[in-house]
Amino acid sequence: MNKRLLAGAICLALGMTATAQKLDKFGADLAKKSVMGKEIRVPYTDLQSYYGYIKPGAAPDEVKNGKKMYYVYVWIPIAAPEIGVRMISPVPDSMKPGDKDYVSPMYTENAADTKSFFDTWVTLERAEGIMKLEDVAGKAKSAKWVSIDKNDDSSEMPAQPSGSKYNSLMRITSNPSDPMKSLVMGLYRIGFTTYKTGEVQGSFLAQIGAPVKLPGVAIAANPADLAAAAKK
Repeated sequence: MNKRLLAGAICLALGMTATAQKLDKFGADLAKKSVMGKEIRVPYTDLQSYYGYIKPGAAPDEVKNGKKMYYVYVWIPIAAPEIGVRMISPVPDSMKPGDKDYVSPMYTENAADTKSFFDTWVTLERAEGIMKLEDVAGKAKSAKWVSIDKNDDSSEMPAQPSGSKYNSLMRITSNPSDPMKSLVMGLYRIGFTTYKTGEVQGSFLAQIGAPVKLPGVAIAANPADLAAAAKK
């Protein structure tokens, strides 16, 4: 390889590295400080990760307001002072599942596809009246869901391969006096779709965090799997 080609290859490699998604530590709103104009957050003590993949044309869990919605279910065992949720697509090359992470079979089957991604749009909802883990499997399907928060684009999240900051992040601080914002123990779900018209497709990483340890918190693709996930 001559020097000109070598220089071009190096520049290309540097450019690709610079535009790759890099996911920083997930920090909380609680105890947030500003130091010399820079925002400092303490990383969430409890962080659960879900690695998933949606195939083109895959049937959604629900069609809501004309959009194909998919869900990730979460069991919160005790009241939480704050909950953070973020989603990134595609899964960054630097992120690999750990032993305690939930990895969907579709993610494993399509691990070779590192290019497909979607413009994430996420919601957090809580099921009314489900306060025991053993009730989740039988009652989740007919539960009434209370909307807590939603997010489309977050400037805190890395840009997608397209260069647009279309990944999502939200933090909810519990407010016991407001039923809509009270983060009590129970069944929650992270809903996700794509903001723009089109298919949800490609890999994604969803994370839910709390500033205190929540023993027994679990995340799974469907409610019936939460009991087993809570024992990990």
